[in-house]
Formats: sequence, C-alpha cells, structure tokens
Amino acid sequence: MCLAIPGKIVEIDGEKAIADFHGVKKEINITLVPVKIGDYVMVHAGFAIEKIYPEDSRVNPPTV
Repeated sequence: MCLAIPGKIVEIDGEKAIADFHGVKKEINITLVPVKIGDYVMVHAGFAIEKIYPEDSRVNPPTV
C-alpha cells in the first residue's frame, strides 16, 4: 500500500522544490514531473509523482 500526499509547489531550485502541505513546507524531488511554482502535485517518498488539479488537493475529513 502506498501513501501520497498533495502539496503545492512554492519554490523551485533545480531538481528540488519546496512544497506546501497545508502549512507544512518540505523539500521534495521534482525530477519525475515537470512543474512550475503554483502547481499541485502528489508526493510519495519525497518525490513528486503526478500533477493534480487544485480541487483534488483538498483534504476532506471523514464523515461520522
């Protein structure tokens, strides 16, 4: 089972970028996906693996 987290690209420096995960910023590798600042990506194991639409980046709490 894999877990990927949506994030927004806020800085780019070569093959690395800073992604914002709902307020938490982390460095990620962007060699697998061509991105620009403002793009949303799915990140798995520190790598951007796919671009996504902004509305797909929202985290919906589970319903009870």
